[in-house]
Amino acid sequence: MTGSSAQGLLISESDWNNAVSKKLVIVESPAKAKTIGSYLGPDYIVESSVGHIRDIPSKKSELPPSKQDKWKKTRFGIDIDNDFKPMYIVSDGSRKQVRLLKQTLKEVDELLLATDEDREGEAIAWHLLEELKPKVPVQRMVFHEITKKAIEEAAANPRDLDVPLVQAQETRRILDRLFGFELSPVLWRRVRRGLSAGRVQSPATRILVERERERMAYITSIYASLKATLSADGTEFPSSLRSVDGVRIASGSDFDENGELRKERRALTVDDATALASGLSGSEFTVTAVERKPYTRKPYAPFRTSTLQQEAGRKLKFGARRTMRAAQALYESGFITYMRTDSTNLSATAVDAARTLVADRYGSNFLPDEPRVYGKAAKGAQEAHEAIRPAGDRFREMDDAAGEFGPTSDAARLYELIWMRTVASQMKDAKGESLAVTINAETLDGESCEFRSTGRTITFQGFLRAYVEGSDDPEAASDDQETPLPPLAENDRPHLIALDPSEHETKPPARYTEASLVKRLEELGIGRPSTYASIIATILDREYAFKQGSALVPTWRAFGVIGLLEQFFPDYVDYDFTARMEEDLDRIASGDEEMVPYLKQFYLGNGTQGLVDRVSPEVLEQIDPAAVNSFPIGDDPDGVPIVARSGQYGPYLQRGEDRASIPPDMPPADLTIERALELLAAPKDEALLGKDPETGLDVYRKNGRYGWYIQLGERTDDHKPKMASVFKSMEPADVNLETALKLLTIPRELGPHPEDGEPVIAKNGPHGPYVNWGKENRSIEEEEQLLTITLEEAVEVLKQPRRRRGAKPPLKELGTDPATGKDIVVKDGRFGPYMTDGETNVSLRASETIDNLTLENAANRLAEKRAQGPKKKR
Repeated sequence: MTGSSAQGLLISESDWNNAVSKKLVIVESPAKAKTIGSYLGPDYIVESSVGHIRDIPSKKSELPPSKQDKWKKTRFGIDIDNDFKPMYIVSDGSRKQVRLLKQTLKEVDELLLATDEDREGEAIAWHLLEELKPKVPVQRMVFHEITKKAIEEAAANPRDLDVPLVQAQETRRILDRLFGFELSPVLWRRVRRGLSAGRVQSPATRILVERERERMAYITSIYASLKATLSADGTEFPSSLRSVDGVRIASGSDFDENGELRKERRALTVDDATALASGLSGSEFTVTAVERKPYTRKPYAPFRTSTLQQEAGRKLKFGARRTMRAAQALYESGFITYMRTDSTNLSATAVDAARTLVADRYGSNFLPDEPRVYGKAAKGAQEAHEAIRPAGDRFREMDDAAGEFGPTSDAARLYELIWMRTVASQMKDAKGESLAVTINAETLDGESCEFRSTGRTITFQGFLRAYVEGSDDPEAASDDQETPLPPLAENDRPHLIALDPSEHETKPPARYTEASLVKRLEELGIGRPSTYASIIATILDREYAFKQGSALVPTWRAFGVIGLLEQFFPDYVDYDFTARMEEDLDRIASGDEEMVPYLKQFYLGNGTQGLVDRVSPEVLEQIDPAAVNSFPIGDDPDGVPIVARSGQYGPYLQRGEDRASIPPDMPPADLTIERALELLAAPKDEALLGKDPETGLDVYRKNGRYGWYIQLGERTDDHKPKMASVFKSMEPADVNLETALKLLTIPRELGPHPEDGEPVIAKNGPHGPYVNWGKENRSIEEEEQLLTITLEEAVEVLKQPRRRRGAKPPLKELGTDPATGKDIVVKDGRFGPYMTDGETNVSLRASETIDNLTLENAANRLAEKRAQGPKKKR
């Protein structure tokens, strides 16, 4: 931490005991302030900072005029020569609140900073201290749940500000600023303007890209299986062919990514399986072995941040950001403990509460003799909280959350998940028996066929009475699923009902979902509990990935960015390098490493290349934009290479001079050479129409996200081309150079208005054609009138009274949102299509089309938008 005044303001415990009555407590959010305020007496004033109050400015113009001269001495707001001291400004949205806090501070004798007790919360407390400059004693008030008892104990037992924890968070912020602001311009110049690189975001994107590359390289194998339906004691059961003449039959897991068998197996064709079925049709089936094993399943550990996000994704279909917003609401309302944690430990109070519930609700036979203890499981675990659980020494009922937030609300559904998981964690194991039965039969040709049947019976449900975990594989059996077999013994002869040969294809590795990506990030030690949701949100918002169902699909833009970083900045997308940086920040937080030497090593280097050397102009000159944005697909039948490219206006295919757009919702791994040839062979209406006689620039007819348009000249860093929409009544293929030049005259100035001399202009807008005069706008009937309307006609139109537009019918009806009960539809808006439930609106991303949009994705995005609250006015 640089320039801190915190230490001089903190008071000792003995001084604290002599505290006077009036105290100001500052938390982050109004909801949290309201709940805590209800627990503290009249001697406390509880206010909120409404989040972070300060940040590093991103450009000089954000600084007050008196400080703008200092900007040129910094690197992106960081004074490198002054021990990496950052410049801070109070954000526009926080100035009013800061004034209120300063005024309130004059009315009290003490200040309690009650922000969250993780790195981010500690940093907010320090920023408040730096900005408010209190003249009264200051202490930190920390708690991990918002209950009356916890708040009163926290107020009675404050502590000092944790300076190393603040330094760790400030180091993280400075690293992220330098990393992003140094690397992002490289992407602007060599991939596309507006892109960003991030210290954690980029390795996370690489995980998605690498999985897509695996899918692209994957060779599908075809194999067959043979399943018998048998009957014993009147009960039918399935049995699968396991071997023929002692040679194991191959299943999907026996093939590698190149389509080769990993072990010595026999891969059946469907003809082989059909022939075996025919040969076995009259055979006798005999049980040759019965193997019984006890089945035991232990309860799952209570939730930590990552497992909560994973399970909410599987069971509730929530995205990570949606999960955390619901958890935040539960925490601030006193329903759960702090939701950013990597600990699975439960306090003694929580264990007692859970065990009492188990005994009361399920019976003492479901209660183990001793409390269950869970340790940390996450790589790099460092957050100092217990597991996410219902708050207090008596857990509030699930109906309480339904009453507080609504029965179908995200918060109520998430609380039910947390409640059940916590209670189940203190219950007995589930018990049962697993059964494996070997059955032999011989074909007419004398081939010995071995079949296998497996089953499971649960004899004691244990914790499964309360909770069953979901699975990332939708085809996997859940833990409480029984598959009983009839009673079978050696030499029994079950009756053959049917033999079913089936053909199968091996599947490439599944794409990551939000849940499985969080799991992978945690395994690699990338990011921390507080960052997983924001990492995924950034990847989606930057359109480095889009959602296909629940799968995260990387875009060609992501391929270009990651390819560049892998080639020229490999450390910055290396998983171990990124994990080591997280460990370094943990050492700073614990006081085992110093902030400034670490930043100097990272940015300036010390015997090795620092960040500033790696982004030098010499490195930039080595990067070929065409190469990093080109991805070979294969050769056409004539041997001409086909490449996919990430362009300014979206991905496209190129074969020589021939081009074709790639649909934005087509996953890269699905773009086979056959599909590429289809796209290249499709009729195209994009064309170079000729040159504009006035400017000499080329005139293009193009198809974009919002339809067909005309473009004058190429886009460069110095030239933004003029564009004009093709009229809806026009066939794009019929638009020639003459028509295109007419369209480029729009907006068309018709002349001065006779009343005040202000120009009258004919324009085409999102809601159709209209004429404009100052603040007056009037619609006209047809787009073609934009090319023919005269000044006199426009003046007459402007004299007419305003007309209200009728509502357009929706473009698509998606169904009813399970969280709100409202119907979600897609509408055509001013800035393109958007989804709405009548109250909340969200624009479609570039990768989302009306056809591929699902109710699940729409409900998730609307829930995230609702949770953000109204947009703050600038």
